[in-house]
Amino acid sequence: MTPKRVRVIPDLPAVAREFDYLVPEAWHRDGRSSRLTVGSMVRIPLHGRKVAGWVSAIDPETPTDIKLSPLAKLSGMGPEQSVIDLARWASWRWAGPVSSFLGTASPPKMVPELSAPRTSMLRVDDRFDRLFRPPPSADPSLPALSVLRWPPAADLGALVAAAVRNGPSIIVVPRLAMARSLAVGVRKDGGALVLHSRDWAIAAGGTSTIGTRSAIWARVSGLKSILILDEHAESHQEERSPSWHARDVGLERARQLGIPCVLVSPLPTVEAVRYAHRAGGKVRAVSRQEELDGWASAEVVDRRNVDITERGLFGHRAVDFIRESGRKLVVVNRTGRSKMLVCRTCDSIAECERCNAVVGQPDDDRLVCQACQLERPVVCANCGSGAFKNLRLGITRAAEELQALIREPIAEVTAKEWVGPSDARVVIGTEAVLHQVTEAAGVAFLDMDQELLAPRFRAREQALAKLALASRIVEGRQGRVLIQTRSPDNVVLQAAVGGEPMRVTDEDQITREMLQLPPYGGLARITGAAAGEYAAALGQRLGVTVVAVDDNDHLVRASNVTELADALAATPRPKGRLRVVVDPTDV
Repeated sequence: MTPKRVRVIPDLPAVAREFDYLVPEAWHRDGRSSRLTVGSMVRIPLHGRKVAGWVSAIDPETPTDIKLSPLAKLSGMGPEQSVIDLARWASWRWAGPVSSFLGTASPPKMVPELSAPRTSMLRVDDRFDRLFRPPPSADPSLPALSVLRWPPAADLGALVAAAVRNGPSIIVVPRLAMARSLAVGVRKDGGALVLHSRDWAIAAGGTSTIGTRSAIWARVSGLKSILILDEHAESHQEERSPSWHARDVGLERARQLGIPCVLVSPLPTVEAVRYAHRAGGKVRAVSRQEELDGWASAEVVDRRNVDITERGLFGHRAVDFIRESGRKLVVVNRTGRSKMLVCRTCDSIAECERCNAVVGQPDDDRLVCQACQLERPVVCANCGSGAFKNLRLGITRAAEELQALIREPIAEVTAKEWVGPSDARVVIGTEAVLHQVTEAAGVAFLDMDQELLAPRFRAREQALAKLALASRIVEGRQGRVLIQTRSPDNVVLQAAVGGEPMRVTDEDQITREMLQLPPYGGLARITGAAAGEYAAALGQRLGVTVVAVDDNDHLVRASNVTELADALAATPRPKGRLRVVVDPTDV
């Protein structure tokens, strides 16, 4: 039976409504109407112009007194019904338009028909097959879930091969280069695995696909499992609004379809651990020796009370480390994410006694925690001194000093550019250097305290993630990582040295539950000229708390994610510039 009417979601973020249209008579004669399905991409006349859209329903009930316009064009295939349902859920969860999620789920160019699925001929290796056969979840709101703690330097290819062997799968990784490398490896072993979104039509036909966060929206016929690698990586979360996270989208998609979802990370996040516990499972791990071998040999250099000749950025030990043979990466946070104060007497960093974040000095009389806003007098908690100095770093000056010290050409790297020889033995840069260089003998973090004590509730997790990435670059225990710090007893450093990442997760879990931070509470950031008006309306809702950072910046909190999402969905948005970020990473 060919459709006579369809309902369409227009590709207009500002338009929340769906509209009904007639299927043109000509489409019935030439067969185009038979290709119309839920998810088909079409063009529609709307307000005097033609816009793109997605079919959301076939032959919906439309009042007879409404005159319908005909569809303008059948463009091609788009997301399937289950992905449209997923987009509706995501629209509620992250307070964004459905069309933005469907745009991510659509092919980069129009696809007239699906491709035949490719056949896998992988060699039998069932070591990891049990990950894709977890027991049913104890919580019906979660899928059958496996969380695996996998050492940074351990091979990920075996896990990807297990997913592909299980049937058509979606594999999500943090970087495109990783996707390409893993795809090549699996294909060499006879596995059928294509890249998202270049091979959108092939995946849609029923072939496993691998890609970065947008791959979680891929259309894959007969989808059997979802695998998310480096679940902790920040790149799994969309930077723009709506700020969806591939992990949470993957879990919901797996739940809706009744398929297993596997989260893999060297340092499982608090969110992943909580999901595992709620689902009635636990975090799985390799043997203790395997895990230790996967972390680099880490050396912590205590920069407190150093000799006056070492008061600069480059301590004697760091310079000796960089001079040693082999390629070295040197990490300096160019702009710094936090304003740090250092005691002039004992050289200790001024920290908050409640949450251990760094404190700032807004005026002469007080120190204020940049994370929890706790105030105290201008006194060092370590020695009682009242004299502090600011600690600041600069990547360009650091590069000049380092080149003078080691007397050889070096390269300077930021997220925007690479300056210097491409084959330089020594490369200095922001954390971008860890993403642009894949192999080295050693990595030096010249001032880890900017990450350890940053005023963000995810600071420890993010700091350990950088050390894990360094361990992967130097290939685990056979490589070395040097860390300069004034906080040598920080749990992050202890975890990295001992290859015990759960020490950080366990502490963060306690802190977040106590402070009702995600995943134990709902959190959103609202910015823009209309933020004040919208925040005031939200503040009137039961169970919602609003904290003003300034006139155009507000934090919205609720006791859980569901209450927050319901409040955001039920509160009309005022006119004016407004940006809503759910689960912000910079708080």
